[in-house]
Amino acid sequence: MRSTEIDISFLRGWPLPELQEAESKEDRGRVLVVAGSREVPGAALLAARAALRAGAGKLHIATAADVAPAVAIAMPEARVSGLPMTQAGEIAGVTESVLAAAESSAAVLSGPGMEVSEAALNVARALALRAPAVVFDAAAIPAASSGVCVITPHFGEMANLCKCAKEEIERSPGDTAREVARDRGVVVVLKSATTYVASPAGTLWVHRGGSVGLGTSGSGDVLAGVIAGLMAQGASTDQAAVWAVVLHGAAGKALSVRVGAVGCLAREIADEIPGARNRVRRER
Repeated sequence: MRSTEIDISFLRGWPLPELQEAESKEDRGRVLVVAGSREVPGAALLAARAALRAGAGKLHIATAADVAPAVAIAMPEARVSGLPMTQAGEIAGVTESVLAAAESSAAVLSGPGMEVSEAALNVARALALRAPAVVFDAAAIPAASSGVCVITPHFGEMANLCKCAKEEIERSPGDTAREVARDRGVVVVLKSATTYVASPAGTLWVHRGGSVGLGTSGSGDVLAGVIAGLMAQGASTDQAAVWAVVLHGAAGKALSVRVGAVGCLAREIADEIPGARNRVRRER
């Protein structure tokens, strides 16, 4: 089957919902980020920052109780809830108040900064039952099933999901993304230097506009946050995924000019997203 190459010029023919005249933050949607741990609280911060930089109106972070106060200080724009923890400092479960927040959020993101475990999967499954739309990254990916859902695996995570060697994914990444999207009924963003976005209907988009600087710690958390932020504003799962991948790549290119080919930080990628989106709008 054919695939479609995507770049900024492609986005101009698929505009996001127009929110220039939105009267309040509520009009741009709420994002709930359930992520992080005692050892990796920054993943929740990166994803949350990216969701706001993508244009979401309101933000709620739920993370491991020990680090919730620090996360709240680091992210004054967000409401922050502490969740019960395992002895290792991982999120052990999700409270009813956070599940209620999931119901009232336009998009929910879970998985960044969480270890792969049954607890992480149970959290993701509980959120999927209550949230209108979800993005599952990292530890949450195996919980994905049919519904308004995007998953964002890299090649290693996709190999684990498919129970095969990473080399098999590398041989046919586009076909693999299509198969998983069809079988699970979700949008798949298979991340690499060339990224593949597949829909359950069999459509495949390919983005080759990445940069070496995007291969940095936390970059995937930012991408997942951008997807959630765009979904919160009314973009469909496939549109949000395609737009996020291209904007993420454009942010990396901008940083390669401003900072250098390597050495940029994930938080800087998030900060470039509004400018990339404005360039699409301005040149459309």
